[in-house]
Amino acid sequence: MDISIERLCIENGLKMTGPRRVIARVLSEAHDHPDVDELHRRANRVDAGISLATVYRTVRLLEAKGILARRDLGGKRARYEPTQERTHFHLVDQETGSVLEFASPQAEALLREVAQMQGFGVDIIKIELFGRRIKK
Repeated sequence: MDISIERLCIENGLKMTGPRRVIARVLSEAHDHPDVDELHRRANRVDAGISLATVYRTVRLLEAKGILARRDLGGKRARYEPTQERTHFHLVDQETGSVLEFASPQAEALLREVAQMQGFGVDIIKIELFGRRIKK
């Protein structure tokens, strides 16, 4: 990801403690959509002193400040990604839980056209598609 969570925290007036910096860095470097447990595992590789409770508190704070977005991508746990003011789509593999983020200008154009036909202006489109990888 090219988003600096730490920069967004500072811009939002948050005090950047050592654990928050580590968690922000881990989130900024994530190319997937980690849940809190995975985020804790990754943060612990950098600083073994970061507790699961600290990760939960930090995630809730970042969500409340609008820096992180909670995503329901199947499974039992919420996953997180930086709040993005851009259209994007997710393919969610229901067998593995892996998430592929992608853009589709053609799908976006079609969805905007459908909305316009209904008299609706669209700002952002976010779609999740759930399925399984086709075995070849």
